[in-house]
Formats: sequence, C-alpha cells, structure tokens
Amino acid sequence: MGRMSSPRRILHIDMDAFFAAVELRRHPELRGKPVVIGGRGDPTQRGVVSTASYEARRFGIHSAMPLRTAYRLCPEAVFLPVDFETYERESARIKDILREITPQMEDVGIDEAFLDISELPEASETIARTIQARILERTGLTCSIGIAPNKLLAKIASDLEKPNGLTVLHESDLETRIWPLAVRKLPGVGPKTEARLHEMGIETIGALARTPLQRLIDRFGPSHGRYLHRAAWGEDDEPIVTHWEPKSTSREMTFAHDVTRRRVLVDTLRSLTREVVEHLRSEGYRCRTVTVKIRFSDFETHTRERTLPEPTDRREIIEAAVLACFAHLVVPRPVRLLGVRLGELSRSGKSPEPPSPEP
Repeated sequence: MGRMSSPRRILHIDMDAFFAAVELRRHPELRGKPVVIGGRGDPTQRGVVSTASYEARRFGIHSAMPLRTAYRLCPEAVFLPVDFETYERESARIKDILREITPQMEDVGIDEAFLDISELPEASETIARTIQARILERTGLTCSIGIAPNKLLAKIASDLEKPNGLTVLHESDLETRIWPLAVRKLPGVGPKTEARLHEMGIETIGALARTPLQRLIDRFGPSHGRYLHRAAWGEDDEPIVTHWEPKSTSREMTFAHDVTRRRVLVDTLRSLTREVVEHLRSEGYRCRTVTVKIRFSDFETHTRERTLPEPTDRREIIEAAVLACFAHLVVPRPVRLLGVRLGELSRSGKSPEPPSPEP
C-alpha cells in the first residue's frame, strides 16, 4: 500500500455517552436502565435525543432522533432534560486533565478532543491509560481513546471499542481494519453522502478507496471528491489546532407549539438577538453579517442574510438588521423554529461591554 507516512502520534479522546454518564453519576439508581437525555426530558413534547445510555441504544435510539420516536422504540426508558451547564463544567475539568498531558490539545466538542503526543517520551498506550485513569479517578467517567498517525484514523479508532476502549491503528492496519468498515464510519460522511455512495454501489471504506478519483469528483465535486478519496486511504495531514477564532455565533428557539402570531415571532427574534449580542460582546467580538432562520411546521426551512456596512456589536443596529431580514420572509404556515446567527466575526479591540439597556 505505502500511501501513508507520518511520524505523528495522535490521540482522539471520546467520552462514553457523556451526557448520560454524567446523569447516571448523580442518579446511580438508574444504572443498567435505558436512559435518554434530550430537550426538557418530556418525550411527549418536541425535542431531540442529545445522547442515550448504551442500554437505550440497544433499542435503536440514537442522537438527533426525535424524543417521540425514542419513546415509541422504548416506552420504559427514563427521559431526562439536558443540563448543559453541568455538562460544560465537567467538560472543562476533563480538558484540564488533558492539558496536563500536553498543551498540544485541540478541543473539538464538549465530549471529545485530539492530543498530539509525538514529542512525549512515553509509549502511546501508557499515555492513553494514564488519561483514562485520571479522568475516571477525578470525574467518575470513562472515555474511549484512539491512537493513530493522524486525526482522521484516531477518530475512527476511538469508536471501534466502546465503552472504555483503547484502540491503536498503524499504517499496516488500513486494509484489514479500516477498509471493511461501512462508509458511514468515515468522518465527514453523513446520511446524505452515505446515501449517494450507496447509489454508486459503494458501501465500505475499502470500496470507496478502490473507486477512481475522477468518478468521485464527477459525483461530489473537486473538494469533497478528493477528500473522500484521501480519507478512504487514511490520508490526513490536518494539524492539531490549539486555538481558533469562531466564525459565527447563534441562538435558536424551537417552540413547544407552532406559532402563527407575528407579534410573538418578532418578540422572540428580539429576545434571541439580545442573547446572542450579549454573548458576542462578552467574547469581545463584532459581527458583519446577520442571518435569520425560520423553520415551518412541515420542517421547510428558509434563511435571510444581511451584510452590515461595517462590523459592529451594537444591539440596536444588529436588531434592526434582524427585523429587516424577517420582514422579507414570507410566513405562510405556522412556525416551528426561529434562529439568529451573527457571522464574519472580528475582534472588537476593546473590553467587553455590558448589554444594552432595555428600550
């Protein structure tokens, strides 16, 4: 094969059923039971599954599934509300543990991270076991770790033996351990890409690797086609990113019941704008673009965007742009969701300001 060559040692740390594990820690009486975390914890109301315990997953319950569907699959499951404040606090503790190992850490989500341990003298497996032991000792939680020459393979590896797994992938493992996997196991392959690959008769990563590059480019375009080809061959030279600037910030509201009154929609947009601007200022940013998202009861979704004359963090300017976007949206059906996104962020170059007073 000989297509991969890298001296790097990359770890991907993935917490096991993170939200559910935190809840089981404070509700030990629920251990061994199917537990589903999502929304307000009421499966009769709107909301989606954020995570599920491994017992619940055996019923086919998975992340992003509507809570009502999860309830139909497993009526006896225990449904709990999402407690982001607690999860974020636990995530911060875990990331602090990882930074004790090396500052070369890329935070890629509330429950996962990459570490570059190439310069550390200890064996990769020793470092990984140390991480698992420290996280378990200090938080009572378990994680699965993948070790590989690059981020792509490390992420695949961490998912191969869950929970509390440790998987090492070498260059020589590509054909025997990666290629037999379903294409969905490849990072960056979601349901739509998976369906299109299946239409082409490509169901495994190995079949994808054997597909001519030009055929993938013809089907997916130059960028995505080349990515799929390289990823199937285990090729990835992405560095560990220890810090990056956000491109946007947003807030959304899913209504418990569909809304038809325009006054309610406008008030909701004002409230979302106030929240997102407060966050923008607290982080010391300004925005250049404003986008309003609206999703109707039939899940049809539309957006409107407006570019501001110059970057700003002034709420009155941003709110005026939000309402102008909304004014150009036709609302022929009841509304399920509203969202406000501020994009093209840049540093404000000044200390964070308190939020604007209520008008």
